[in-house]
Amino acid sequence: MASDLIAMARSGTRAARTALEITSNNIANASSEGYVRRSVSLTEVAVGTVNATPTAINLAGVAVAGIVRNADQFRQSEVRRTGADAARAAAEVQGLENIEAAVEQTGVYTSIVDFEAGLQALLADPTDGALRASVLEQGRTLSQTMNVAATSLDAVGEGLRFEAADGVENVNRIAAELARVNLRLARASDASSDQTAQLDQRDTLLQELSQYVDMKTSFAPDTGVVTVTLGGTAGTDLVAGGVTRTLAMTTASDGTISFDLDGTATTISSGAIAGKSLSLNQAAITRSDLDAVAAGIITAINAAQTSGVDLNGNAGQPLFSGSGAGDMTMIATNGSAVATAPAGASANSRDVSNLEAMRSALASADPAGAMDTLLFGVSSAVAGRIVTRDALDSIASTAKVALQAQAGVDLDQEAVNLVRFQQAFEANARVMQVATDIFDSILAIR
Repeated sequence: MASDLIAMARSGTRAARTALEITSNNIANASSEGYVRRSVSLTEVAVGTVNATPTAINLAGVAVAGIVRNADQFRQSEVRRTGADAARAAAEVQGLENIEAAVEQTGVYTSIVDFEAGLQALLADPTDGALRASVLEQGRTLSQTMNVAATSLDAVGEGLRFEAADGVENVNRIAAELARVNLRLARASDASSDQTAQLDQRDTLLQELSQYVDMKTSFAPDTGVVTVTLGGTAGTDLVAGGVTRTLAMTTASDGTISFDLDGTATTISSGAIAGKSLSLNQAAITRSDLDAVAAGIITAINAAQTSGVDLNGNAGQPLFSGSGAGDMTMIATNGSAVATAPAGASANSRDVSNLEAMRSALASADPAGAMDTLLFGVSSAVAGRIVTRDALDSIASTAKVALQAQAGVDLDQEAVNLVRFQQAFEANARVMQVATDIFDSILAIR
């Protein structure tokens, strides 16, 4: 009996010591990023007795079955999914705000209104040099603000593409690190401390990856090796075991971007890279709309100009050159070039019928209205995406709290465990001492 007591107590001290080591490790890593709380899985050791008593059980103590990571794959998946959605929304809002600033702060709308007001003022006295010079200067300001707005939008696009390319580079870096972790996991022994550390690193890398792209993951049940797929269930593997594919970005002529994995087209619908892509789509639309506004002004004004005569009685010539916001230029150099009089009128004519036609053509093109619609559309998009971003941030935060409650280290609970396992260790040591005393007492009987 004494030897059985000693064996059981010895197994108990080993189990308690292992549990104390795990608890102290939890406490030491309570603030470590990506650390998942560990616990010890214990199992009873029992063997059958002799055939004479088949119903009896010979208890043989306790054994450490393994180290358990207190991580719920569903909660981790939710953190990655909601985090990717929140990252996409945040990136899209940032891009849209930059687009809004590019078209609002340059004052395009104001310059259009001022140019129309200058033409209206010229009706009072079409031969007044100051009024004519004012129209020319306002037209020059209009073309310059169009140029600045176009340049600003192009700069926003360049910035978004740079950030998207940086995101792609990070995705490839993380994928390479995941592949290396997969190889180490495949070699690690089951439930070893090395394996749990590798699993922590794997989950940290997956969460980091989810900030850039949405993904589907599957795990090998025996080793924890992960396969990462981009583009949904029917997508392409980014990481499979120790093998990776390279994510690449292609820029279209309008500045929008698309992605592929080793040449296979891939759709990225969430994560920061997707947010940059959505912002670039809006930037391309905004630039196209701005070009249309500028082209409408150029066409309306130049057509009216060629239908009348200038202050000197010469046939009217175009005031603007270019085909869009980026290359719109005031080419007239003197206020007398404004063709206010109809064809056939003499020099210094006060007939403003062609000026009226010019204003009518400009009103039909309605650049101020088109610009107002453009600005309102971008502002509305920003406001709507901010609401979405805040909602997704809240959902992502809730998912993180749920995971932290389950996988994070609770110092109060670990303090309780320290006392509990220390007492278990001391109790088992005491059992060993008692068993030794009993055995010595038996040997002392004469």
